Amino acid sequence: MCGRFLLTTPAEALRQAFGFVEQPNLAPRYNIAPTQDVPVIRQRKNPPGERTLQMLRWGLVPSWAESLAGGAKMINARAETLTAKSAFRDAFARRRCLVPADGFYEWQPGDKAKQPYLIAARDGAVLAFAGLWERWTPRGGSDGINAGGQQSGEAGPSVDSFTIVTTAANACLAPLHHRMPVIVAETVAQAKDAAELVAVDYEPLPAVPETPA
Repeated sequence: MCGRFLLTTPAEALRQAFGFVEQPNLAPRYNIAPTQDVPVIRQRKNPPGERTLQMLRWGLVPSWAESLAGGAKMINARAETLTAKSAFRDAFARRRCLVPADGFYEWQPGDKAKQPYLIAARDGAVLAFAGLWERWTPRGGSDGINAGGQQSGEAGPSVDSFTIVTTAANACLAPLHHRMPVIVAETVAQAKDAAELVAVDYEPLPAVPETPA
């Protein structure tokens, strides 16, 4: 799985790597955690193929969910079952995204010391995790939950959230953990060709590869 990751590459270097139009001011983040807002790359329908970097909540909240609360349990989506799970099926078909990261942390099961291990590219290059996103709109004007975790009944905006797609660990990582994020190959992550025009204002970014890069 992927429960923590980091993003320290400067914003301009990210823009050069992924081609989004914004010039954001992003501070280095060394311990990104679930339910936090995270930079995610999507592709617009109009102008065609334009990429945009926006802050999305980590932990996918399906459009039909009653509240935001369940998103914390949907930080990862297994690549093997994306089309079988109602929470991910439509997003896989219509709302793919890229999640830039400089690496992710894993903990070895059974390690009483709970020593975190950082997994990153040997050359220090920024990675692109395969992701799916959804837009959740409060029902009846409710924003879902308040500070106490109860239904608030107050009006609130729509929330875009995402999950990181995972697959079986490769030979290098398998001794540490049995799962890892799907890492999109650099040539695919930088591809400019657009896919079929779909819902909302965005197109799906490259399909999840069958095997990790």
